[in-house]
Amino acid sequence: MQNVKLLIEYDGTDYSGWQIQQNGRTVQGEIENGLETILGSKTALIGAGRTDRGVHALAQSANFKIENSMPPDKIRSSLNGVLPRDIRILNAMYVDDNFDSRRDASARQYLYKMVKRETALDRLYALKVVKNLNYQEMDSAAELVRTKTDFNSFCKASSETENRKCKVSKSEWHDNGDFLYYTIRADRFLHHMVRSLVGTMIEIGRGKLNIDDLEGIFAESDRRAAGPTAPAHGLYLERVFYPNINN
Repeated sequence: MQNVKLLIEYDGTDYSGWQIQQNGRTVQGEIENGLETILGSKTALIGAGRTDRGVHALAQSANFKIENSMPPDKIRSSLNGVLPRDIRILNAMYVDDNFDSRRDASARQYLYKMVKRETALDRLYALKVVKNLNYQEMDSAAELVRTKTDFNSFCKASSETENRKCKVSKSEWHDNGDFLYYTIRADRFLHHMVRSLVGTMIEIGRGKLNIDDLEGIFAESDRRAAGPTAPAHGLYLERVFYPNINN
């Protein structure tokens, strides 16, 4: 058996998320169907992150086992030949037999994209900025996020995990003219965590909350204390990090 790692880009607009569900079209389901088409047998795909409905990926990672020795470039091109155009395999490579895309990831990085002007091309892929956001206050809030480990106030209340501790190594806003970008990197993420943080920081940018309020929200450890959940269409899984693999 050979272990194959895929690097995947996808537009999540028309999908019910990454993970296979009983009802709903998913990215994992489409790729597993594609693998069955090119390999002739059902193949289980392990993804590094379970993106939600409508969330995109610039570089999702996943792996699967294959019995034959099809060249990685052939796997990539064959999959791209049968997959929908809103899912693209950027790279395929053989990795160690014990490699697991989810378990072995040391960190994941998400990007949230906001646009300041009216736009025809990015309206489905970036959140339109509300007027008069205080970018400096939002960046100060992002710096505070980097110092925290308990994100109970920023995950979906019905989240299946009881461990809501995350180690954030990067949290920052970047003003790029027409766009505002929020980048966050952590060892793990909770359900709706990034979107809840973004929604809360937007409230800070609007002047409805301040940095002291954000400290209080973390201290309360209650989702009801935080701001609204930002829409999914501005969120991208940007990169997955592995100790000994470059992509």
